[in-house]
Amino acid sequence: MQTTHHILMVRPAGFGYNVEAAQSNAFQHKPDENSDITQVILDEFDGYVSALRDKGVEVHVFEDTPYPVKPDAIFPNNWITMHADGTITLYPMAVCNRRHEVRGDFVEKLKSDFRVEKVVDLTHLEAQNRFLEGTGSIIYDHANKTAYACLSPRTDKHVFEELCASMSYKPVTFTSVDGNGKEIYHTNVMMHVGSKCAVVCLESIPNQDERKLVETSLTEAGLDIVDITLDQVNQFAGNMLEVKSKSGEAITVMSQSALDALTEAQKELLAKSTTLLPVQIPTIENIGGGSARCMMAEIFLPMK
Repeated sequence: MQTTHHILMVRPAGFGYNVEAAQSNAFQHKPDENSDITQVILDEFDGYVSALRDKGVEVHVFEDTPYPVKPDAIFPNNWITMHADGTITLYPMAVCNRRHEVRGDFVEKLKSDFRVEKVVDLTHLEAQNRFLEGTGSIIYDHANKTAYACLSPRTDKHVFEELCASMSYKPVTFTSVDGNGKEIYHTNVMMHVGSKCAVVCLESIPNQDERKLVETSLTEAGLDIVDITLDQVNQFAGNMLEVKSKSGEAITVMSQSALDALTEAQKELLAKSTTLLPVQIPTIENIGGGSARCMMAEIFLPMK
C-alpha cells in the first residue's frame, strides 16, 4: 500500500527560522526581524488542513506545545513513520533543538485509534552522531519494498541500510547535490514516489552509475518518471506526496510554488493517475525550508 487517507499534521506553537537547522538546510530564509508571522503561519497551516479535508483526506491534527520552543515542529515527517504492520518508528534527528519534537504523548494518542504492535525507537543513535530523519531522509516505495536515500549529514548510510534490512526493503543510496555542489540535505527535496509516478531530479545526482541505478530502479518498478530540474527543486517541485481520499481518489499534494514550477507536460503526466492539489504555504516554505510533503506524516497503521 503506497498511499493512505490518514495523515498526521502538527499545528505549530513556535514556528520560526531555525538557526541550527539552517547550517545544512539551504532552503531556509531568515525573515525580517520586525515581522510578526505567527498568524500568517497559522492561516497557511489551517488552510492546508482544510484543503485536504475538503478532498476527503482524514487529517489528524496534533497540537505543538509552546515550551520548549520547537521552530520546526510543523514538519513531523522527520521523526515518525507509522506502518501497515502496526510498527511506529522514531528517528534520530541531526539538529539538537529538533529532538524536542519527538513526542511520546503523540504515540499514546495514536494508540487510542490505531493498532500499534511495536515502537522501534532509533533516537538513541543521536548520541553516536548517527542520523536518519524519517521520510525526509527516506523515500519509501512500499509497493515494491524499496527505499531511496540521498546521503548527507542528516542521512547515515549504515543506519538506513540496517533499517531497510529489518523491514526487508531494498536500499538504494546515492549522493545528490544542488547547483552549488552542496549535498542536498533531504531526499524528499529532490524525489517523490507515488503509486504510478515518480518525480526525481536526476541532474542532481552527479555520479552517472548512481543516477542510472535510481532511474533503472524506478523504471523496473513500473513507475512513470517526471524528471525535474535543479531550478524546479529550488521551488520545492520535488517535495510532494500522493495521498488518497476516503473514497479512494488518488491526490498528489504540493505547494502552489511547486505546481507553478512544473511544465505543462510534467503536470499532464502526473495528472494521468492523480488529482493535483496545490496548497498555499509560501511563508512556511520560505522561512522553514520545507514544503507540503514535510508537513505530512502518513498513518498506515491499522484502525482499531
